[in-house]
Amino acid sequence: MRPEPLLCPMSLKLLLLLNFALAAYLTGVIWTVQLAHYPGFAQVDRAAFPAFHQQHARGISWVVLAPMVLELLLAAALAWQGRALGPAVWWALGLVVLIWAATFFISVPFHNRLALGYDYVAIDGLVRTNWIRTLAWTARAGVLGGLLWKMLNLQG
Repeated sequence: MRPEPLLCPMSLKLLLLLNFALAAYLTGVIWTVQLAHYPGFAQVDRAAFPAFHQQHARGISWVVLAPMVLELLLAAALAWQGRALGPAVWWALGLVVLIWAATFFISVPFHNRLALGYDYVAIDGLVRTNWIRTLAWTARAGVLGGLLWKMLNLQG
């Protein structure tokens, strides 16, 4: 038996499982942020807000940055390697692209405004527009969960 090369593509089942695990993790994070964390910004004392927001930005980066980058890479790999699974893999990748676009073109500008101090309009805008990411991650987890369910039932 010949050993597998070190740079062989990962199995489709593992790739799909990793995509689903990251989507499920990030979906849980975004729902927590959407329902509990972002609305709480409005309750922070104006004088304490800059320090609060700085701590939020520093802390949330540890929670989401590496998983989001890994999710993007794995979503691209799944779309390429999992073409036989049908158009759902492309929808899953498209949702990641939408999430990244909403993050950098909508959420980051609101956070940049909030870094300057308490701004109720920016907080409200952040809460309202974050639904884009919340629903996109939820849909992505659903699409990937459906694909994983189908794959496991067909092979089980």
